[in-house]
Amino acid sequence: MTKSIDYGTLMHRAMRGLIMDVLRGVERDGLPGDHHFFITFDTRHPEAEMADWLRERYPEEMTIVMQHWFDNLTVDEQGFAVTLNFGDQPEPLYIPFGAICTFVDPSVEFGLRFESQQDSDDEDEDDEDEQEPDDDAPPTRTEAEVVSLDKWRK
Repeated sequence: MTKSIDYGTLMHRAMRGLIMDVLRGVERDGLPGDHHFFITFDTRHPEAEMADWLRERYPEEMTIVMQHWFDNLTVDEQGFAVTLNFGDQPEPLYIPFGAICTFVDPSVEFGLRFESQQDSDDEDEDDEDEQEPDDDAPPTRTEAEVVSLDKWRK
């Protein structure tokens, strides 16, 4: 039996730990300086919590911005809760770390992107029969790369 080191899983765990540490610092001290975050997450993740109207509006993924106004930020080992303002309507969200697709802080040109296993398989196995994804299953994330910040530049 051949064993190998699963670097993809280890890297994802480390990157999610980094996000958790950053958010815990913001929970404790607020956002320093010009820092702000664009966080895109999979709204289909079974542990993601949001108002029904938001889930209907964003059935696959949603990008939130934590900058000028957010409230009730609490971070735990599995994810974070935050209240954001949507058209003058405060809405609580719970975002599991496993649901995060991208985490970007444009103030310092920092970004992380989590690639799903399905995305990699689609590129590698174009000639094989396609299987329908299980919508109830949480996404499996295996690769990571830095996100281009060009779309957020002013």
